[in-house]
Amino acid sequence: MILALDLGNTNIKSALFEDGKLANSWRMSSVRHRTADELGIMMESFFDHIGRKASEVDGVIISSVIPAMNFTIEHMCSLYFSRAEVMFVGPGIKTGMNIRYDNPKELGSDRICNAVAAYRLYGGPVVTVDFGTATTFGVVSEKGDFLGGAICPGIIISMDALTERTAKLPRVELIKPKSVIGKNTANCIQSGVVYGYVGQVDYIINKIQMELEQPDIKVIATGGMSKLISEYSHYDITINSTLTLEGLYMIYRLNTNQQ
Repeated sequence: MILALDLGNTNIKSALFEDGKLANSWRMSSVRHRTADELGIMMESFFDHIGRKASEVDGVIISSVIPAMNFTIEHMCSLYFSRAEVMFVGPGIKTGMNIRYDNPKELGSDRICNAVAAYRLYGGPVVTVDFGTATTFGVVSEKGDFLGGAICPGIIISMDALTERTAKLPRVELIKPKSVIGKNTANCIQSGVVYGYVGQVDYIINKIQMELEQPDIKVIATGGMSKLISEYSHYDITINSTLTLEGLYMIYRLNTNQQ
C-alpha cells in the first residue's frame, strides 16, 4: 500500500493506494503547531476506521506547500509508518514531464502533481484549475510539457478580505446565488463573489486558449470550490477531486521504477 499526502495551506489531504487504485481518501485541517504524534494518531484513526494498519504501508509520497511542517510530517512518518520509504516531491525527483518554468524550484509541488495527473489521465493540451486557498492554473502542452500558468487569490480569501476590510459588509455563507441581481446585501455579496470568480476563471482559460491557439483545450478542476464554480462556467470542465493525490501516486511509481 502507498500513502499519498498533500499538505495544503488549509487542509492536509491523504489517500491510500492499493493494487494500483485509490482505495480511500481523507482530509484534516493544516494546523501548523500539531506534533508528529498528534498527526500520527489521527492517521492511525483513519486506518482503524477502514480496518487497516499503518504497518501495511510500503511507501509514502508527500507534496507540501508548507515548508515549516515538512520536518513534523517526516518525523510522523518515521514513527507511525516506520517500514515505509518516504519521498517528497521537489527538486531532483522524476516527474516524467519537461518543466518549462524560469525557475523550476519556485514551482509548487501540488501544481506539478496536478499537471502530471491531468496529462496522464486526460491527455494534452490541458489546463488544471485548483480551487484551494489560492486558485492556481497549470498549462500542459500537447506534448506533455508544463508551460506555466497563473495564480489568483482563492475565493475564500476574497470573501474574507471583503468582510475584513469593510465596516458594514457581513460575512455570508458561500452558496449558489439565486440570481445575479441581489435583493439584499448577503445576496449581492454571494452574486458578486461567485459570478465574479466564474468570470475570472473563464477569462483566464480563454486567454490561455488564445496564446496556445488551441480552442479545444481540456480543463480539469480540483479543490473545494470546483463544483460551485464549474457549474456556471461557459467551459466543459471536468472535476477530479483527487487529482493531486493521483499525481502523487503516479510520481511515486515513476521514481520506484514501477512504470
